[in-house]
Amino acid sequence: MEEIRKISVVIPVFNEEENVPLLYEKLKDVLEKLPYDYEIIFVDDGSTDRTPRVLEEIAAKDPKVKVIEFARNFGQTAAMAAGMDHATGDVIITMDGDLQNDPEDIPRLLEEIKKGYDVVSGWRKNRQDAAISRKLPSKIANWLIGKLTGVRIHDYGCTLKAYRSDVIKRVRLYGELHRFIPALAATVTSVDRIVEIPVKHHPRRFGKSKYGISRTFKVISDLFFIWFLQKFMQKPIHFFGILGLILFLIGFVPFLYLVFLKLTGHSIGGRPLLIVSVLFILAGIQMFTTGIISEILMRIYYESQNKVPYVIRRAINFEQEG
Repeated sequence: MEEIRKISVVIPVFNEEENVPLLYEKLKDVLEKLPYDYEIIFVDDGSTDRTPRVLEEIAAKDPKVKVIEFARNFGQTAAMAAGMDHATGDVIITMDGDLQNDPEDIPRLLEEIKKGYDVVSGWRKNRQDAAISRKLPSKIANWLIGKLTGVRIHDYGCTLKAYRSDVIKRVRLYGELHRFIPALAATVTSVDRIVEIPVKHHPRRFGKSKYGISRTFKVISDLFFIWFLQKFMQKPIHFFGILGLILFLIGFVPFLYLVFLKLTGHSIGGRPLLIVSVLFILAGIQMFTTGIISEILMRIYYESQNKVPYVIRRAINFEQEG
């Protein structure tokens, strides 16, 4: 990859007034020892405690600290997206603001980036969280995500990750998709350029976790969206068309049978099979039309924004004309 000149550390925070000063000091100590320029971007996600004031005080003393303050709570995905959008580094590192991620792991993440990887994901191998409410749902979710997306890593939920800026800035984050970033990144880079390394994980010292077991259901619903995005973003008719064909055939075969009965003099008006076959035929036609509409929307998505359905890593011996 190109030489690393500057790194950006993006940290979403929500009600972390006690953790932020300690995290800043640890980060500064680690980053100043690295041979790169750096910036620290704190994104306050509508905190209701003194977090905004604490961040303001830190930024006033250190120009390398930048603060983005949301008008209200928009969620971790939005906070991460805002930080990445405003980052100017060649490498963007994300981490939590609760001191559970360790800044001392940053040099190790950068070493993997220098080897040519586009995404380096942290793996909390010795995770310091509750077994039932945090670890078990996380293991199930990680297995499901890896199975459906093909990007098999142990710990999608670990925020401590490093990204090449020119790769991650092509990934648009909406909803609550921050936990799926490695899978989303696989749509713009090769899976072989995504790697995972073990990182430290500390127990939370101050405050309380903002997440519980209820987010497992959100993960599952988001997962199916990611799967569809990966497989059918550029060819939605393949999904809806195949599904429509299956439904149509399920309805059309018994419908032909009923037509045969009708032609041979049998009454079919009171048969439930007639209603069922017509419903399947209509559902199949509806899937076909949904696929066609999706194809049109996909083309509008690319053409209205001058997007192309491919990503060029680099071009050699091409001279800019004009």
